[in-house]
Amino acid sequence: MKYSPVLDRLSGLGGAKWEIHAHARARARQGHDVIELTIGNPDVAAPAELIEAATAAMRAGRTQYSSGRGEEGLREALAARYTESAGRPIGADQVLCFPGTQTALYAVLMGLAEPDTEVLVGDPMYATYEGVVAASGAALVPVPLRSERGFRIAAEDIAARITPQTRAVLLNTPHNPTGAVLRPEDIDAIGRLAVAHDLWLIVDEVYEELVFDGVAFTSPLARADLAERVVVVSSISKSHAAPGFRSGWCIGSAAFTERLLPLSESMLFGNQPFIADMTALAVSGPSEAAAGMRHRFAARAKYLAERLTQETRLRVHRPEAGMFALIDVAATGMSDRDYALDLIESGVAVMPGSAFGQSLAGWVRVALTVDDDRFRRACDRIVTHANAKCRIGA
Repeated sequence: MKYSPVLDRLSGLGGAKWEIHAHARARARQGHDVIELTIGNPDVAAPAELIEAATAAMRAGRTQYSSGRGEEGLREALAARYTESAGRPIGADQVLCFPGTQTALYAVLMGLAEPDTEVLVGDPMYATYEGVVAASGAALVPVPLRSERGFRIAAEDIAARITPQTRAVLLNTPHNPTGAVLRPEDIDAIGRLAVAHDLWLIVDEVYEELVFDGVAFTSPLARADLAERVVVVSSISKSHAAPGFRSGWCIGSAAFTERLLPLSESMLFGNQPFIADMTALAVSGPSEAAAGMRHRFAARAKYLAERLTQETRLRVHRPEAGMFALIDVAATGMSDRDYALDLIESGVAVMPGSAFGQSLAGWVRVALTVDDDRFRRACDRIVTHANAKCRIGA
């Protein structure tokens, strides 16, 4: 029997990255006390008013087929939101709705990339980027993100990797796993490269509403001179603590969404009307759920950094946004994978940095998404474990 080449391209991707998470879950099932700091689930339930909006819409019969573009009310709500945030007009014809950021990103890459082209992506990167680029047939070209630069992608590092085959740059701001937020000057420099080399800029902004105090978020979508080449993907998964509803979108030029529409219709033919109604309500104003998460995640990152800086030889990179912090575990003398496996024995599960790219080898990613009491207990265990391991390695 024969299979499509896309399955060969995807073979071996994905599952191995979550080895530590699966091992921690298995330990917990066996009765061990393991505090799980691996996955970025919001630390609160989806807001009650959104649940009620979806329920009321279902009761009102909003369970029929949708438009292939997505429900008109949601597209208009998103157009209004992005018009305000971008400071330039964004029309409903520039919006396509999808079940989550992941599906939107898959569709966008299938529409823009192809075999014998390249997509530049910051390394480290979110775990599924490798797969969505590979599915398109394009080659993923990693662009190292440097810790001394706060893990913000540098235009000069992008420029060094541009070839005649380069089709797009995939940006993630705020960034997972590092929590880095691109500055206006970063976007200006990257935009100049995109114009000079006729590149697409695909921007994953799913953490936009989880930017911590003192840091300003800027989107490439706000740059009128980049309007024809910027495509933004996002969702309510993180901002409204609603990952299970799978409600996302892409925003691009009207010409882009018109070209992508047949692919979108081939995949899913619009999103669910009752979820669209809920999402329209969600995006009509700032998210109270996000405001609470921003405060809690920033406070937990600060607590982690202070504890480890004062009490261990480990180094913490404090995020500017998002749900994660990073720990440099080089002082233990262990690889990031070995450290993560060993830490599980002390009752804490974290993700090896190398699961997100080679630039993060020697680091681990810590989710900030458990309640304060469990997070403090996890920090106690990390401190005790680190001091024992650093003494052994000294």
